Amino acid sequence: MQLARLMMLKNSISPYRNFVLFLFLLSSFIATAQSNSPYSRYGLGDLVPTTNITTRGMGGISAGFSDWYSINFNNPASYAGFYAIKETKSNKLQYGRVIFDAGINLENRTLIAPNTPQSFTSSDAIFSYIQVGIPLKKNWGLSFGLRPVSRISYKINKAELLSGTSGPVDSIITQFNGSGGAFLPTVGTGFSIGRLSAGVNMGYLFGRREISTRRAFINDSVSYYASNSANNSSFGGLFFNAGLQYRIDLKNNKFLRLGLAGNWEQTLRGTRDVLRQTFTLGASGETLQIDSVFAQNDIAGEVVYPASYTAGFLFGNEAKDLKFGVDYTTSKWSNYRYFGQKDSVQNSWKLAAGGQYRPKPGKGYFSNVAYRFGVSFGQDYIRVTDNLPTFGLSLGAALPIRINRTALNQINAVNVSFEFNKRGNQQNVLRENIYRLSVGFNLTDLWFIKRKYD
Repeated sequence: MQLARLMMLKNSISPYRNFVLFLFLLSSFIATAQSNSPYSRYGLGDLVPTTNITTRGMGGISAGFSDWYSINFNNPASYAGFYAIKETKSNKLQYGRVIFDAGINLENRTLIAPNTPQSFTSSDAIFSYIQVGIPLKKNWGLSFGLRPVSRISYKINKAELLSGTSGPVDSIITQFNGSGGAFLPTVGTGFSIGRLSAGVNMGYLFGRREISTRRAFINDSVSYYASNSANNSSFGGLFFNAGLQYRIDLKNNKFLRLGLAGNWEQTLRGTRDVLRQTFTLGASGETLQIDSVFAQNDIAGEVVYPASYTAGFLFGNEAKDLKFGVDYTTSKWSNYRYFGQKDSVQNSWKLAAGGQYRPKPGKGYFSNVAYRFGVSFGQDYIRVTDNLPTFGLSLGAALPIRINRTALNQINAVNVSFEFNKRGNQQNVLRENIYRLSVGFNLTDLWFIKRKYD
């Protein structure tokens, strides 16, 4: 005869309250940061890493990844792992672990013109994601949160000399500006039946894109008005992605987990404002319209977001706390449309591999640290004149912390990853070197404990 007792734990949110408030204030501040990336002019802009900081230190693998301490929102099948069971000879312990997972990115981006010494460097800090994972019951979990999908941020000045049949005519300066990006709040669930796990995320993908081209003549004898051509648009719609994972138990505490995740092609609704005008600058540098050549507001349209799929595996040795995985991702950006128009984009692909190793826990602090590494290469989705090859290296670590010394059930860590990503080569118009430092916070606590005694 067995006796089951459900013990609700004391609310443990209070130790995190000040920390969460600090994180929200920080994310509000860094949301205004700016960078200069000319490639963000195309498609939906520069795509933000789709994985959490834990797996980002492992090359960005995600298809087969699942653990109790972080939220793998790229494959919602992993949500089934929020609830765990541990058995001993005399006791069967069931428990669910609530997870708070959030992060920020610090980036340094260098633009290099091939075969010249010219380069430009910009740095910024951006919000990465915020996620909460909740165990519902055995083999069933729920997660919700918010993350950015893409960023548009560039300002380019071009000076040129217009020539006629008799020689140079006028000098002209053209300024290209762009800002905006896309965000995705989601709620998802995952469950497992035996060795198979499945999950789905539902969200609302929304964003904006504001681009303008300003042109001014430089002439000593004739005065010309400057012109501005602006296109401001916004879009939004329901968004779904789903995933599967299958675990195969091997000998000697080893396992192999296969994973598949992705989203199908989806259509978002949007509106666009178009403005063509002449203008001058006021005393404070503000734009003063002289004449509106053409203006039309609330032009309805659609944004076709392409399908993307990731397949991979994760091999683990639980006795030695060793993990290694490989992912392959492909995205059908050739089907992308923005208000019915194609863009300088193409199908992309990426192959990533990475692992994690945690030494045998001991008294020393660094023996309790998880160390990560990863590598990736592929083809970017933007194509201006030639393919943009990509290459990346990453290192990471999980640094354990204790926020509340009296709460022995809490397992908290600061996840750190450092990435070097290279986009383009000598054959491209511009080459980008991106150094990214990501810092994430995993705060976890037991939601409830259910014990069974023989």
